[in-house]
Amino acid sequence: MENTNQSTALATVIRERRAVKKGYNNKPVTEETVMELLENASWAPTHGMRQPWRFIFVGPEEKDAFAEKVAATYPEERQENRREYLSEPTAFLVVVMDEPDNQKQWDENFGATACMIQNFWLLAWEQKLGVVWKTNPHIYDPAVKEILHVGENEKIAGFLHLGYFDEAPVKKDRKPVHEKFTTFKA
Repeated sequence: MENTNQSTALATVIRERRAVKKGYNNKPVTEETVMELLENASWAPTHGMRQPWRFIFVGPEEKDAFAEKVAATYPEERQENRREYLSEPTAFLVVVMDEPDNQKQWDENFGATACMIQNFWLLAWEQKLGVVWKTNPHIYDPAVKEILHVGENEKIAGFLHLGYFDEAPVKKDRKPVHEKFTTFKA
């Protein structure tokens, strides 16, 4: 494929997207907006059309109670720190994936879920809705799985921290692709 050095709109969004970890403004993140984004994001590639994901939305009205419950799963000396950390985003989208026993299907499910999350992130970015995919220790805690009614054969793939922003985070350079590229020769 010939490189014409002309970016498409999609290439621009991919390159401009950032993880927005803080600095959210007061604009509320609504369930309707998240649902609209998911309607498109869920068109990610998925082996066998398993669509191995489901979502738990924690909106602005429930965020403080949610932060309190998750923080309470930590040792007492860390609870205040975790409560503050979980109070930063405007809302959360917890992504849960089906967790089969078969390793091949597990890998396929995680790959599909990651693709869906990237789709969501790019679509959100277009609306100046900041996203960061967090995999903090609490996503592995059985108590947090219980709080969220996550089943035995399900995995919390991550908490997507959500919030609108006024100023985008600084761009961090990537290694040139040629440093990570080889050609197989028989």
